[in-house]
Parts: sequence; C-alpha cells; structure tokens
Amino acid sequence: MYTNILVAIALDHSPTSGKALEVASALASENATITALNVMEEIPVYAANYIPQEHLANRHSEAEVELKAELGGITGVKPVVISGHAGQAILTYAQENDVDCIIIDSHRPGLQDFFIGSTASRVVRQAKCAVHVLR
Repeated sequence: MYTNILVAIALDHSPTSGKALEVASALASENATITALNVMEEIPVYAANYIPQEHLANRHSEAEVELKAELGGITGVKPVVISGHAGQAILTYAQENDVDCIIIDSHRPGLQDFFIGSTASRVVRQAKCAVHVLR
C-alpha cells in the first residue's frame, strides 16, 4: 500500500476524477495522504501581454475553486493547483513531496503520441515512483 498518493486531474478534460480517487483510496494505506493535483499550463509571454491583468491574477484561484468542485466534497483529499508544463510539473511535484504513487488518466494513444507524447506517457517513463494509469 502507498502512503503518499498523487492523483493528477486535468480540469480541461471530461471529469473522470471519481474513478481515479476511488483507485487512490483502494491503494492507500491507513493514514495515507492523497493529493489531487491540477497543473495549469503557463500562458506564453507573447500572449499574456494581450490578456487583461485581472484575468491572469484570477486564473489560479478559479482553478482552485473548480478543482474543489470536481472533488465534490470528498474528505481526506488535499486539492493543489500549480503552474507549469503538465508532465514535468507532475514529476517535479512528486519528487519534491516524496510521493510514492502517481495515479493518472490516459486517453487512447494515437499517431500524435508518437511525435509529441502524452502527459501520462511522460510521467510513466520518467517517474521515480509507482504510476497507475487509468483508461
């Protein structure tokens, strides 16, 4: 069983966190920590100059509200929102917080994944802990 589980949740995809959180609960040892992590992609500097500052300032808090709503009042899960490139941010967060298991959803791979790779495949290839991929 795992003591520190990270569940990666992409708010911009269809809501599927329920199954991932069920798996996290099943894999968690007694008194385990479960973190629901959402990574907001950073807005490129050239585009950020054209976006109103109040919108940029509110992005993080809006994502936190949306993540909490996605969790639907589930207790014992810590919601965390960070910024960065999804694959690398998940890996960095996991390493810095001694995560021993990452749970991540994956879409069915297509031809585009051979060229750019999906977030799940990057996490699987580079994680230093167990990774459970859900389909």
